[in-house]
Amino acid sequence: MSIHIGAKQGDIAETILLPGDPMRAKFVAENMLTDAFCFNKVRGMLGFTGNYNGKRVSIMGSGMGMGSIAIYVNELINEFNVQQMIRVGTCGALQKDLSIGQVLLAMSASGDSGANGIKFDNLTYAATADFDLLINAYNAANKLGIKTIPGNIFSSNTFYDDNPKRWDVWIEHGVLGVDMETQMLFTLAKKFNRKALSILTVSDNIITGKASSSQEREQSYMDMMKIAFELVA
Repeated sequence: MSIHIGAKQGDIAETILLPGDPMRAKFVAENMLTDAFCFNKVRGMLGFTGNYNGKRVSIMGSGMGMGSIAIYVNELINEFNVQQMIRVGTCGALQKDLSIGQVLLAMSASGDSGANGIKFDNLTYAATADFDLLINAYNAANKLGIKTIPGNIFSSNTFYDDNPKRWDVWIEHGVLGVDMETQMLFTLAKKFNRKALSILTVSDNIITGKASSSQEREQSYMDMMKIAFELVA
């Protein structure tokens, strides 16, 4: 048992899916896993382990923001020896032609993490996905008939921002969308020599103003889950 994860040794599989929302973890565990059990309730960050097509897999909420996911990733790796971490979350689109529900595969993650600034002495670290997971996810999506768009995303520690011009330079340079966790996930995975990928579903479009409901974010967007589970199977 670690400080923030109340699991026993052996409770967590080598591969874990990490939605930001713990209720999404619960919904997916109840609807897509067999023989699932809850291994964590600490601070309401629900975590489950079960089987998908005979393969053991875990899913747990990571919370919102890079500070939150950093806590869980550090403990998952160093206390429970997790080898593969796949973020399955939502993002805001930065390109006007990206529709609600579109699945993005994060090849890399730019961002504004102060932790990364401290770690790399204010130089810029290029946080990238594991290539094998990335290409396997892309191929699995094609097999399932799910359109995915690979590219760079931006991870922000700020959800609300008053600067109307904030995203202009990122849009100009082809960044697809904004989340709050991927940059830190990729950075820590590289530090500890583990595999990581971020599969994101567009839940709102920052340019057009279109958005989905909180219930849709929790219980819909199953295409990214199907892709993630194909990586496990």
